[in-house]
Amino acid sequence: MAIAQLATAPAPETGVPVNSTGGVLFRADDIFSSEELQAMRIDGLVHRVCGQSYARADHHLDPASRAQSAMLCVPGSLRSKVVLARQSAAWVYGCSALPATVILVTDHRRRTTALPPFSDALMHQVALGPCDVHLIGGVGVTAPLRTALDVAVHGHDAWTAPTLVRLATLPGLNCDLRLVVTALEAARRVPGKNRALARLQAALHLVEAARPV
Repeated sequence: MAIAQLATAPAPETGVPVNSTGGVLFRADDIFSSEELQAMRIDGLVHRVCGQSYARADHHLDPASRAQSAMLCVPGSLRSKVVLARQSAAWVYGCSALPATVILVTDHRRRTTALPPFSDALMHQVALGPCDVHLIGGVGVTAPLRTALDVAVHGHDAWTAPTLVRLATLPGLNCDLRLVVTALEAARRVPGKNRALARLQAALHLVEAARPV
């Protein structure tokens, strides 16, 4: 399901150096083994970000490095074909806790190889519109409006409402939940549509209640 007609212009790309001894992000068995990285974590030199990716201890994670660290959990041959989505995208934007599994989507019109067994990621085939994806640190991430729609449809009750509120209120994201409601109301054959609309309306009430009078 795409909401291309409602999406804002793509966000500017930012980046941090990766995969070099002078960089800030590392994946197990690229430069250091998993055991070496775990020892470095114990020594306070790195901290685990997600999956088998680590960041230098003195590096403050931002959207670019969060996106890159999540994509390090994906085989190199697939990274250009998939997009971070749902709770993983919300985490990249700083609007949700880190999910247990990296959530990826790929456009259903593309031929994409399956993820390897025991992967740290989970992939779904969906319809993606031309404005549904932003490039952040060189990594494809669903745009805030598309992320909010996916969170409303597929999220869990424990984190959906606060995530939607953060997406709607974090400066710079331009995520108007009313546009998401309009897109979802117009969509057909969406499983859980009524529940998702109720979640969006609840989040809208929270956003309105938090605004200064």
